[in-house]
Amino acid sequence: MWDAPSRLTNLSQVFAVERIDDEAGPRLKGPLDARVTSRFARFCRRHSLDELPQLLLVLAGRMSLVGPRPVTPAELTEIYGADAREIVRGKPGITGLWQVSGRNLLSAEARRMLDLQSVRDRSLHLYIRVILRTIPEVFWGGNTW
Repeated sequence: MWDAPSRLTNLSQVFAVERIDDEAGPRLKGPLDARVTSRFARFCRRHSLDELPQLLLVLAGRMSLVGPRPVTPAELTEIYGADAREIVRGKPGITGLWQVSGRNLLSAEARRMLDLQSVRDRSLHLYIRVILRTIPEVFWGGNTW
């Protein structure tokens, strides 16, 4: 079995976000997130415009357009547990099955299963399907709020 604590340093260099300034991290992405302080910020968050800088990471080869979202080392342990090794096989993505299937409305278990499915079923067909489903999520704000 994979020993998460001893491997997190290496995994976080590959897959996890470098840091999040507060305990809540990405879990509170929604209308009650105290870090969102203006109408403009709420608009950007609702329409995922806050994700656009990640396109630079795609161009640099550190991220993919489609794949599991980057996670904190704590999330690797809490959400993915024994499946963390499989999740970090590929590059994290800007969008993925979790984002187009309900995002914050889904349980951690549903997120884990969708991320595993996206890693196991990698294909051009899946990537195109996810990207096509992402477009309306961005324009109409999807089901994030």
